[in-house]
Amino acid sequence: MELKELICSLSAMSGPSGFESPVAERVRELLTACTDEQRVDAMGNLIAVKRCGKPGAHTIMIDAHMDEIGFIVTGYDKGFLRFGCLGGIDPRMLPAREVMVLTQPEPMFGVIDTLPPHVLESGDSDKTIDAKKLCIDVGLTQEEAEARIPLGTPVVFASGCRELAGGAVCGKSLDDRACLAVVINVMQRLAGCELGVDVVCLAAVQEELGMRGAVTAAFSVAPDYAVTLDVTHALTPDAKKTETVAFGGGAAIALGPNMNRAMTDDIIAAAKNAAIPYQIEVVPGQSGTNAWATQIARSGVATALISIPLKYMHTPVETIDIADAQSAADILVEYITQLEADTNA
Repeated sequence: MELKELICSLSAMSGPSGFESPVAERVRELLTACTDEQRVDAMGNLIAVKRCGKPGAHTIMIDAHMDEIGFIVTGYDKGFLRFGCLGGIDPRMLPAREVMVLTQPEPMFGVIDTLPPHVLESGDSDKTIDAKKLCIDVGLTQEEAEARIPLGTPVVFASGCRELAGGAVCGKSLDDRACLAVVINVMQRLAGCELGVDVVCLAAVQEELGMRGAVTAAFSVAPDYAVTLDVTHALTPDAKKTETVAFGGGAAIALGPNMNRAMTDDIIAAAKNAAIPYQIEVVPGQSGTNAWATQIARSGVATALISIPLKYMHTPVETIDIADAQSAADILVEYITQLEADTNA
């Protein structure tokens, strides 16, 4: 499966924080042929291992999170659904959004309510509405909603993945399914390679709720090295140039205290030697990614961070350039194939 097709197919799946099991099952299917072992831990993380078979081999863990931002049903109001947010969601974009309520056996389409401009009081159009005051309309009566939609039912944005001009794709959950697709692509490409290290693929849960899956998985795997793949903010006309990276400029390799400098330098060298496009992103402190949790697991893990530039983060219209995702995959393959059993990061 081509990388773009894989990204779009994973984006279309539903797996908000705490409800990632369908995504985990799909990732397991995709990794079965190219890894020696796959397991799901107590948190729901999918962990797959490719062993090199060499004595003294170190372990490198490559990680992307499976979960997406979403909602959870908390109550009913005249047939409308009250909800809470799963992850960081900007309430400004919620009114009139289309959503999928993940009922069983089939999900239900719904819309988040909004007042039309005709009935707003003076000045109300400039105010942000608290998410707690919004509801989801699925077209049911109070009795029907209570019977068909249990409390605790998860909800996701309804948008799928669509192509834009110039090699870009747009959709929900590209944070971090685009990177999850990169990890799968890397593992598939490594299948026929003779490696000097064992490679562990982590598809982590609950990153959007505080990197919870990475905390337990990094402790369990205890890797020698780890590379986290996530998204970072791409430049748009209304964004600060100093806090973003170029869209279409290649994968962003992070520098900062959350990253092991020697390991990062080796990744940069691998990209340079193979003439793979990349750019540097300086991260002064908390990276806001699983790298933050992984770095301090057990007695510490040499950690690096590679990111795909993304526009409109945590919205249903997240946008990436496929070439940037390809850059991330190519850099990671180049770096891992150069690692040897006695490598010291």
